[in-house]
Amino acid sequence: MSENREDRSHRSRTSGSAAGPGGESGAESGGRAGPQPEEIRFFGTTWVDHDGGYGLRRAAVAAGSLAAAVAGCLVLRFAYQGLEIARVGAFVDLLVIVTFAVCSAVAFRRTWEGFSRRPADPAREESLRSLRMIGFIGGLLAYFLRSLTEAPGEKLRRGEYETALAQYEKRRGSRTGNPAARRRPRRG
Repeated sequence: MSENREDRSHRSRTSGSAAGPGGESGAESGGRAGPQPEEIRFFGTTWVDHDGGYGLRRAAVAAGSLAAAVAGCLVLRFAYQGLEIARVGAFVDLLVIVTFAVCSAVAFRRTWEGFSRRPADPAREESLRSLRMIGFIGGLLAYFLRSLTEAPGEKLRRGEYETALAQYEKRRGSRTGNPAARRRPRRG
């Protein structure tokens, strides 16, 4: 693990890209110059170079989220059996099924969209938190499906990171050279 960090820090000093915690500038991250990639839960910054057990982590996240979704389905099944034992009626049974189905669909959609773009209104996302908690199975399934192709949120963060690197290189390139050798306009 320490070899990966040393290799990454060496690459970052030579290529202008750094691999530290999310969004820090060079002065804040121990002297490394340039933008820093944002960490992803369970992956850290291994998504940048796909090193540090990235493939194994993706497999573990996929298996873990699928196992959690199956366990959640079993818990919901036991709860439904409790309603059957209590004989609450067909209307309540239907209401519970529809509620969990709708909440799971909304949670899946919101989680899936969160992997490709930042929320436009964080307050609205906060207000939907309870709905996403009820539909936790949908969120877990979205996490499972995304982790089959990439680290959840990797595409979004990679785009932001590459844009930040390009802007940093552009700013850095415009400052190179000897400023004393530049011609100054004559005042006339």
